[in-house]
Amino acid sequence: MDFKFSPLAYVPFVSVENMIKLVNSIGVEVFMSELADAIEADFKRWELFDKTPRVASHSDVGVIELMPTSDGDMYGFKYVNGHPKNTKEGLQTVTAFGLLAEVDSGYPKLLTEMTLLTALRTAAMSALVGRHLAPKGSKTMAMIGNGAQSEFQCLAFKAVCGIETVRLYDIDPAATAKCAENLEKAGVNVVSCKTAEEAIEGAQIITTCTADKQYATILTDNMVGDGVHINAIGGDCPGKTEVAEAVLRRSEIFVEYPPQTRVEGDIQQLPEDYPVTELWRVMRGEAEGRTHARQITFFDSVGFAVEDFSALKYVRAKIEGTDFFEHLDMLADPKDPRNLYGMLS
Repeated sequence: MDFKFSPLAYVPFVSVENMIKLVNSIGVEVFMSELADAIEADFKRWELFDKTPRVASHSDVGVIELMPTSDGDMYGFKYVNGHPKNTKEGLQTVTAFGLLAEVDSGYPKLLTEMTLLTALRTAAMSALVGRHLAPKGSKTMAMIGNGAQSEFQCLAFKAVCGIETVRLYDIDPAATAKCAENLEKAGVNVVSCKTAEEAIEGAQIITTCTADKQYATILTDNMVGDGVHINAIGGDCPGKTEVAEAVLRRSEIFVEYPPQTRVEGDIQQLPEDYPVTELWRVMRGEAEGRTHARQITFFDSVGFAVEDFSALKYVRAKIEGTDFFEHLDMLADPKDPRNLYGMLS
């Protein structure tokens, strides 16, 4: 019996090394700009997607999550963790991998690292929302929390929204120094600050991205003036917030998927029926974004599976015709599908 493997058994796999090569071949800012456009295109066809809050397994030190969705043609999921204590142990706070499969056959069509890709798509989504909600002509962003996501956020807002100055603050000065050094030749003016209050001076956009799993108050009510856009991306699981409730109540709040955000986002502090606006409606022109200059817009970002789906599709398209992937021998696929046991002979 001939048990030569079918070409369908080989799955394109993008390793960390190849993801780095892919991103560098495109350019970090171009990659995130194109990815922002890809996410927006998928949000505009929102009703086609299966939607469910991520499946989370919480522990005292972190969380492990699965984020699945499908548009009826392709199915995608991401495995991701969030362990703030990892930094002290020399480990990443967030690691991830993802898979894209064909609905018609169920066969995987891409397996890829998503630690780097998640950082890129998170920043792309933030900047995409900023394009819709930030004050027109915004040039300065405060970046509060200068960990692994900070440089991606700064560069995405530069590429998508035209930010020219970033004002950095972290409770750990070493993190701020790291971020400033990485951005030194990125074409943005970098200002390192000693307090969060100093960082938000003159900023039209305020991004908060802290890691500790706790009810924290990075932005108090008296810190936030009128007319700013707040990009809150650190509060992303139950029991973890960054912004004072009073700030939320002064803001127009925008979310990805309310059933998930009400459990995981900063709005877990508010009543379950508190009004929020879904971003897909803004992107389709069915709901208003920023309506006046003094308005505070608040993106309560927790990350949603459709964004990962967009990222997986984008990567799959970009690796075509390149050497930035390997063929992974992942599926048992004998020529006679009824004779799986024969493969062992």
